[in-house]
Amino acid sequence: MTDLAATDPLPKPKRDIAPILLPIALALVTIPLIGSPSTWLTLTAASLAMGMMIFIMASGLTLVFGLMDVLNFGHGAFIAVGAYIATLVFAPFAASVQADSLWVNLAALAPAALLSMAVSGALGLVVERVLILPVYGQHLKQILMTTGGLIVAEQTLYALWGPQIIPMPLPTSLRGSFIFGDVAIAKYRVLATLIGLAVFIAIQLVLNRTKLGLLIRAGVENREMVEALGYRIRRLFLGVFMTGSALAGLGGVMWALYREQVHASMSDELTVLIFVVVIIGGLGSIGGCFIGAILVAMVANYGGFLVPKLALVSNILLMVAILMWRPRGLYAVTSR
Repeated sequence: MTDLAATDPLPKPKRDIAPILLPIALALVTIPLIGSPSTWLTLTAASLAMGMMIFIMASGLTLVFGLMDVLNFGHGAFIAVGAYIATLVFAPFAASVQADSLWVNLAALAPAALLSMAVSGALGLVVERVLILPVYGQHLKQILMTTGGLIVAEQTLYALWGPQIIPMPLPTSLRGSFIFGDVAIAKYRVLATLIGLAVFIAIQLVLNRTKLGLLIRAGVENREMVEALGYRIRRLFLGVFMTGSALAGLGGVMWALYREQVHASMSDELTVLIFVVVIIGGLGSIGGCFIGAILVAMVANYGGFLVPKLALVSNILLMVAILMWRPRGLYAVTSR
């Protein structure tokens, strides 16, 4: 009996599909409430695009907390910095942005996104070394330090660019909508959805299919063992923090283009939204963050259309409902 048991394959963990079905169920429930199929399709497409942009911004915070146990309340600063850097890049490329060619527009958009990610990632390096490193494992001090860093960053942006709202119009080829009968889907939302899906797949592949991802996850579980094998876990965690900061910068660029404006206090309105998504998804879960971002966007769009007065509190109501069902979020990966 012992030999047979030893040769038996290990049982596979049951796949929890209930959270995956939530967005589908929500979309189906709203069909009769909205009434018009074309309106429902338009709202659903808008929800997916908005959800992907929120996911890109929230995924960095999820990585930082899930893998490093760091509560970074200054995450919104990276979003605002990324948006402002994009405005600087767009200025000399004004002719390319206004050109009526998709490839020319993307050629202007790509360097803006890449430079925003680079600057946000570099800022993440400074923040991790100066603010986070001295308070690892001390959540209260992390909250105080990162909140102070957010205030400093916001005031610095005010000092450099002023309080006025800076317009950031979409490139010409990304304006307008694709028309399918009575359904109109904004072109930029299609691009945002594709970028969000690409980011999600890339993160999952790196964490689950590469040696780097294995080392990062092993370092979370047993830091001393990984260091004993000759790997510098601090550098791995620093890379994670910089990656999360860079993703926030990319999300800032996309959100600024979505709103077609940039202002220094944009981090304030997004920080709460991002934390709601991270909490709903389960602290540290990329998959949960992905589903949570879609749910938040769907509730905001469907709710704003059906009951406009509830739009401002829809995210909080969603979080309360999810936590009543699963107190640790959709896919909790940590007992913290």
